[in-house]
Amino acid sequence: MAMKRWFKRIFMFIVLLVVGAAVGLWLDIQRFLSTPLQLPREDYTIEVKPGATLRRVAKQLAAQGIVNKPQYLLWYARWYKQNDRIHVGEYRIEPADTPATLLDHMLQGRVIQYAITIIEGWTFEQLLQVINSDPVLQHTLRGLDHQAIMLRLGHPGIYPEGHFLPDTYQFPRGTTDLAFLQRAYQAMEGFITAQWQQRDTAIAPRSIEEALTLASIVEKETGLASERSAISGVFNRRLLKRMKLQSDPTVIYAMGERFKGNLRKRDLSIASPYNTYQVYGLPPTPIALPGKAAIEATLHPDKTDNLYFVSKNDGSGQSYFSATLEQHNNAVMKYQLKGRQRPFSSTPGTVRQ
Repeated sequence: MAMKRWFKRIFMFIVLLVVGAAVGLWLDIQRFLSTPLQLPREDYTIEVKPGATLRRVAKQLAAQGIVNKPQYLLWYARWYKQNDRIHVGEYRIEPADTPATLLDHMLQGRVIQYAITIIEGWTFEQLLQVINSDPVLQHTLRGLDHQAIMLRLGHPGIYPEGHFLPDTYQFPRGTTDLAFLQRAYQAMEGFITAQWQQRDTAIAPRSIEEALTLASIVEKETGLASERSAISGVFNRRLLKRMKLQSDPTVIYAMGERFKGNLRKRDLSIASPYNTYQVYGLPPTPIALPGKAAIEATLHPDKTDNLYFVSKNDGSGQSYFSATLEQHNNAVMKYQLKGRQRPFSSTPGTVRQ
């Protein structure tokens, strides 16, 4: 009997030791999880790279002195069966963050977001310059021409101009330039398709591509947001009447690097399918990236009879709209030439000497 009592006491002692150790370990883990991380400085970030596991991240944190018991982080994640679900990206660690909150951020993918704003009226080449110089994007397209880029995007044979929606796009570190462009392309595709379904039926464009092309001209011709619909109306009516658009921005686009900031009379005679002073109808492609407002205005032009417009040239950015060539020429004399000479053309936009 004495032996049995002795073994029973030893067994109970071992059980108490195990339970005590388990409780102590659990309390230690809880203290670890709730204690603020040891940051070398206030503004601190870590990056979870593609293919990284929580074990690797925990070792990285330990090597940087941010956590002192990385195995606790692994045990905690395994307990909740979340150890393989961390998201790739860059994380900002705040002074009040604990191992538990940091793990929660990685499980939910609360990564640092960067942004690039695509400006209305940019050309595709201008967009590429911004993308190629961005320090956060992962670059895979440098050195490729436009045709090769569109092939990589999965849209071979599509001319890129006009097909990327101006907007502000946020993205985490590690995003590829290809993924960024794909997102902007899909955004434009979705927006123009939805807007096309709601278009005025009497507009000149007969396809989404034609609408994008006209919208790009409206975008480049617009000085004031309030005039977009009026300018769209002028170009829509000229197209329906089979009049030349005579839009300066199309000539500038045709000139490319030859344009030095001043459009001259002789430039309006250059041979190019983009020169709407010489050819009828729309250019073969868009000439810029049109924004949402320009697209909406193109598909919903005003209902006046105006066929011309000219800048008032008074610093207001406003244009004077006319229904007849005589009215337009008088407006040019008043606002542009100040009575010095007769205008040399019937352009709907600003007449230059």
